[in-house]
Formats: sequence, structure tokens, C-alpha cells
Amino acid sequence: MSGGLRVWQDMEKERETLQAWKKRVGQELDRVVAFWMEHSHDQEHGGFFTCLGRDGRVYDDLKYVWLQGRQVWMYCRLYRKFERFRRPELLDSAKAGGEFLLRYARVAPPGKKCAFVLTRDGRPVKVQRTIFSECFYTMAMNELWRVTGEVRYQSEAVEMMDEIVHWVREDPSGLGRPQLPGAPASESMAVPMMLLNLVDQLGESDEELAGNYAELGDWCVQRILRHVQRDGQAVLENVSEDGEELSGCLGRHQNPGHALEAGWFLLRHAIRKGDPELRAHVVDKFLLLPFRSGWDPDHGGLFYFQDADGLCPTQLEWAMKLWWPHSEAMIAFLMGYSDSGDPALLHLFYQVAEYTFHQFRDPEYGEWFGYLNREGSVVLTIKGGPFKGCFHVPRCLAMCEEMLGALLDCLAPVPAPGAGSPPAVPAHQGAE
Repeated sequence: MSGGLRVWQDMEKERETLQAWKKRVGQELDRVVAFWMEHSHDQEHGGFFTCLGRDGRVYDDLKYVWLQGRQVWMYCRLYRKFERFRRPELLDSAKAGGEFLLRYARVAPPGKKCAFVLTRDGRPVKVQRTIFSECFYTMAMNELWRVTGEVRYQSEAVEMMDEIVHWVREDPSGLGRPQLPGAPASESMAVPMMLLNLVDQLGESDEELAGNYAELGDWCVQRILRHVQRDGQAVLENVSEDGEELSGCLGRHQNPGHALEAGWFLLRHAIRKGDPELRAHVVDKFLLLPFRSGWDPDHGGLFYFQDADGLCPTQLEWAMKLWWPHSEAMIAFLMGYSDSGDPALLHLFYQVAEYTFHQFRDPEYGEWFGYLNREGSVVLTIKGGPFKGCFHVPRCLAMCEEMLGALLDCLAPVPAPGAGSPPAVPAHQGAE
């Protein structure tokens, strides 16, 4: 067999595999969105039910603000990015969810602090002393502005963003968290991660805001990178305020899925800044390193939590396999491959995606199970709850469909050698 023919055959095989995965991912995205469209909408009060059983029946009507924001964001994103989702009912539901948030999310307007949990009709039940309800509120408002053009949504997003930055970088007292003398001064990776995601969200196609938040984005990147510890051999979930390893279980705590999610946040930032050194560092430390340590060699799938010293984690769920780390890993490895063309990253995408589709997907009722035991059996049959809503699964599927489509555009069918022009080696583009 000639070398040219072998190259052509390899390219055709890659194209066919990518095409099959694009079709598979797209069909699954349709099924997942249909599940939430059918079962989650509260026609009476607005907003969304997220406590849904396997078949979509509502088992609790409490509304979690961060999940409300996530679903508004997801619906708007689909409406904006995919022609087949540009449907009035999707936009109307997103707007109804956004108006529910505007009316009820903030505990004591004009203060910006949002509730964590609301009753079905919008009365506050619980507040968390974190920034995450507010972050997803911001994402929802920004996407609503993008699809509706209504400036009031963008004004709300920017005002909330400014308050979040104030809480994180200047004065955390507004979060209501007391400063106790025995508590270590620690920083969770989740905070700079979430801020970096907001910088990307608000700065998309907006040069003025992108410029306003450029310094903040760089600050977030540096804070995240400090979580690479032990001479580059571990990504730790918590570090001290000056970027050093903490003692005890808190300091040894690892979350492979979170590291992988941080990885694609960082990689997207590095691609847009044109920083090849950061791109390579992120692939090595935030994609490959947590995957190597976090993948279960006996049963497959990513462990939920780990201890950096190999001790038994104290969390009861440490060995479980959860839906969202696998969703984030699919995005991370496909983005890494789209940017670099490294076939090892594509192989890891296929490995994670095969496990994920086989173990989490519910072929009978739609959507994905969220919680498996170590062996991969379903532990909780619910499709949604306080932490799982219309977000990680559809975001993963939508982003992967877009990236697979872009890869296929670079691998258009070409004639076999002797039947026309010889094939060219495909060029890989930076992932968006």
C-alpha cells in the first residue's frame, strides 16, 4: 500500500468516526433538551422545576437559584447558537425564567445577594455564603440580553458582575461569611474559575467589556495556576491565600472533574489570547494529570474525590461516578484536540465519551442519570435535584457538537490517490 493511500484511508477513518460522534451527540442533545422542555417548566409561577424523577415527574417544587440561572443561560445559548433550537417556545421559556429571577432571586433588593433556594412562588428559603447563585444569575442575564437585545438584562448582568468582583477581591463581608479565628485562610479553585468563566461570558464579542475585564481574567488565571502544587504533580482544590499547600484533609483534597473543567476554561482563555506556552501547560497539568490520577483503572470513570497522598478521602461519595466530571472531561479533551491536533487527546475524548454514553444515558426516559457507584451502577434514579439541572449535560453536548462540526469542516472528503488531487493533511483550528 502506498504512503499516500494509507494517509487517505486514515483521514477517511477519522472523518467517519468524527461524523458518527457528531450525529450521536446531536441526537442526544435533542433528547436532553426535549426532556427539560416537557417536564421542567412552571407555567403558573415561571421558572423551572429541577427536582425531577427518572420519568420527569416533579418530586419537590423548591427552586434553586443557580439552577434557574443555568437553565435560562442554556436555553438562550441554544437559541443563539443552533438553528434548530431557534424556536419561540425555547426563547419564551428562557424569558419567563429570567423574569422569575429578576423578581425573586435577590433576598433584599436593592442588595445583590441572591438566595440559594426559593419556594415555588419565589419566597427565599436559604442563602449560601458563596458567589455561585450570583454568578449564574449574571450568566443568565447576559445571555438574555444577547438573544433579546433588551438592555435592562445586560445592565443587571454588569451590575451583578461588579458586585461579585467586589466581594471576591475587596470586601467579602457582603457574603455574610464570618471570619473565624481558627479557620485557615484558604482559597477554593472554584472562585477564580467561576470568575474566569464570567469574564469570557461578558467579554464575548464585546471589545469594551473584554477590555474592562482583561486584568481580572489574567488575575483569575494566575490564581487558578497556583493550585498546581507538589512540583507540578498534583492539582489541589484548596490552597492558602498566598498560594501554598494547606495541611490536613482540606489541603490534600482533589476533585479530578473540577480540574478538567478548569482546564478547558484556561485553555479557551489561552487560545483567545494566543498564548502557546499557557496552552501546553494547561493540557499537561489540567487535562492529562488529573485524568491519569482520577480515572478508575478497575471500573472506568472518574473518581469524584481523591486524596493527594493516596489516603482514604473522608467524603462518603468519593468513589462515586457523577455526571458532571465526565461532561467536563469530554469538553476538555475535544477542545484540546481541536486546538493541538494531538491524537492522544482525541483518544481520551473517545474513551470518556464511550463510558459516559454507556453508563449515564437513560435510553428509556431521556436525560442522564447523575449518580453511579464505583462499579457504574445507578445509585440515584433522579434526573434533577438541588445540584443537577439543565446545564452540564446539554452544555457538554452542545459544545462537543460545535467542535466536532468545526473539525469535520477541516476534514472535508477528498478523492483517493489516483482518483483526483492528493489529500492534504488536515489543519486544526483553535477551539472556541
